[in-house]
Amino acid sequence: MSFQMYVPTRILFGEGQLASLHDQKLPGRKAMIVISNGKSTKENGALERTEKELALADVETVLFDKIMANPLKSTVMEGAAYAKENNCDFIVALGGGSVMDASKAIAAMATNDGDLWDYIAGGTGKGMPLAKEPLPVVAITTTAGTGSEVDQWGVVSNEETNEKIGFGGYDSLFPQIAVVDPELMKSVPAKFTAYQGFDALFHSVECYISAAANLISDMYVLTAIENIGTYLGRAVKDGSDMEAREHVAFANTLSGVVMTLSACTSEHSMEHAMSAYHHELPHGAGLIMISKAYFTHFIEKHACDERFVRMAQVLGMKDAKEPMDFITALVQLQKECGVADLKMSDYGIQSDEFMTLAQNARATMGGLFFCDRVPMSDEECAAIFEKSYR
Repeated sequence: MSFQMYVPTRILFGEGQLASLHDQKLPGRKAMIVISNGKSTKENGALERTEKELALADVETVLFDKIMANPLKSTVMEGAAYAKENNCDFIVALGGGSVMDASKAIAAMATNDGDLWDYIAGGTGKGMPLAKEPLPVVAITTTAGTGSEVDQWGVVSNEETNEKIGFGGYDSLFPQIAVVDPELMKSVPAKFTAYQGFDALFHSVECYISAAANLISDMYVLTAIENIGTYLGRAVKDGSDMEAREHVAFANTLSGVVMTLSACTSEHSMEHAMSAYHHELPHGAGLIMISKAYFTHFIEKHACDERFVRMAQVLGMKDAKEPMDFITALVQLQKECGVADLKMSDYGIQSDEFMTLAQNARATMGGLFFCDRVPMSDEECAAIFEKSYR
């Protein structure tokens, strides 16, 4: 039952809240705005609106626009160097989970010496503590998927070693301000709305079946799952349905808070291995691919029967009585969102990679395996990949 809670981020939530940014106490006078290497934030006006808000607050800005879907260590180091060169005193992350994750790592490396992997605790990382406080971060999320706007973690890939590992855990890496404005999510394509929504869902699902679950995380989780079950299908079908967008964004922010209270399980380690080797694989899509076999494995182990029943109920199956009802409800939502038939092979994953992926998952993010209520071997992990393969 015990828990510790510390989520110091000021959250500006709701339609139109970006327009409130200039009224906030911002943490510096010169910001590096970090965006993706795509066109969306420029074309949909989010960048221009953000620059206007910062100008109204007398903040000077420079732009770093090179973050990819699975952010790379090399890009983080380039961004940190750019922030130093321009004497930026805080970071504004404008984008989805990849941009916010990368921004936290950039904020740390803009003030600390060496290489990012010197401060990574898993895999080939050296596990050194940060010597200096990172630059402050303001997060403006344009997607509803990772919850990174309210937590102190980010995930970065090392392309040289095929490692995708979480970085952070420092209180100073919590964004000081998070803007969660569903208007900024209106133009997200349907399939990415689905991928991101399921990422948020699995953050909550994993934190609920995790050995680290507690009273307060359970409260947040069940509300998040209910909101995704009720509204994600609507948001996928009609991106301009602002009621649906707002509820999915709410569920995502709750799921981000949940990860500071509980912890994800090995499903996230397994997907990180998949996209560490196959950078074009969207994180949420990878999670969807393995989810049915993954959760079935723990249901068959009777890891926490009553919790799977409860999740099925809040996901929409009100009369659920059996743990496998959760799988039925999960697959139904995937069908409703058009993502039930995703194929690993479409992203270059081969059938001879399963043990490599299993071992990589444990070597890079093995800590999450300790959150599984029933221990899982490398062979069982590889078997889940095999059962999921298409």
